[in-house]
Amino acid sequence: MDKITYKDAGVDVEEGQKAVQLMKKHVQSTFNQQVLEDIGGFGGLFALDLTDIKEPILVSGTDGVGTKLKIAFMMDQHDTIGQDCVAMCVNDILCQGAKPLFFLDYIATGKLSSEKVAEIVKGIATGCREAGAALIGGETAEMPGFYQEGEYDVAGFTVGIADKSKLITGRNIQEGDVIIGIGSSGVHSNGFSLVRRLLLEIKDFSLDCYFEQLGETLGEALIRPTKIYAKAISEVMKEVEIKGAAHITGGGFYENVPRILPNEMDAYIKKDSWDVPKIFNFIQKNGNIQEKEMFSTFNMGIGMMLVVDPKDANVTLDILEKAGEPAYRIGAIKKGQKQVVLWQE
Repeated sequence: MDKITYKDAGVDVEEGQKAVQLMKKHVQSTFNQQVLEDIGGFGGLFALDLTDIKEPILVSGTDGVGTKLKIAFMMDQHDTIGQDCVAMCVNDILCQGAKPLFFLDYIATGKLSSEKVAEIVKGIATGCREAGAALIGGETAEMPGFYQEGEYDVAGFTVGIADKSKLITGRNIQEGDVIIGIGSSGVHSNGFSLVRRLLLEIKDFSLDCYFEQLGETLGEALIRPTKIYAKAISEVMKEVEIKGAAHITGGGFYENVPRILPNEMDAYIKKDSWDVPKIFNFIQKNGNIQEKEMFSTFNMGIGMMLVVDPKDANVTLDILEKAGEPAYRIGAIKKGQKQVVLWQE
């Protein structure tokens, strides 16, 4: 019997080493003085800076990109999907008031392409720089026979730090508090199973087709990476007490907002108080989707919600505007049963 090598079995170690070299510059672009080791060690080392932090609390989050990856495969565009992965993790820990420290990624594929992996890591590094986090490690796994040719999965993990006294918990939310919505960049990274089913399978739309209603191709509208709110939230926290923060991801308004509400409070949200990106109207119209289903699935143009005291509402809006974020006064807290109530005049 002829000798069989690992490469014969479908795993190309040399291609993996090439991928490491190609991604190295992207990884190093996220480093700061707290990173103690270069890429290639068995574990990432990060020195904690506890200046001005009396009771340090580590806050962690992990997530993936989901079926939005299918859009990247179809478009053969892989340099933005990494930012989605970072955003899904980082935006979650921002809701507790944490400052992102570092990030680790996991990329699994059936057949490793060093150039493609480098493009994915490029997007991850872009997201890390946006978040102010260092990319201190990760794993690229070649798993022949497990993933289809040309497909891969991306997931990540982040750790942030907060002072216990400044944690955002939602416990102090009370009647009369104001809800501030921060605009999204589009669909972000949730609801793509529904999007693909309706637009690409039932309607049979092409991703490279230009639509007047969108002002761009469908692919451009869908692949746009998830916005990262780290810098904006940091600026607000310098001047304002954020009572509650909700990252609007899977489950839309109805699932995510109640997570921060006290049991006896409702969130009343005025539907016409912000600009809804064109892609959502496009999805709803072409899919004949009920309004409640849209708000239960998508962010509808609001990627993050903040709850603040009424006296801090205008200041918060000003800070967000200066930070370059479209922000809106979209609602208020009222007595209720931990529910979201959408209304329109």
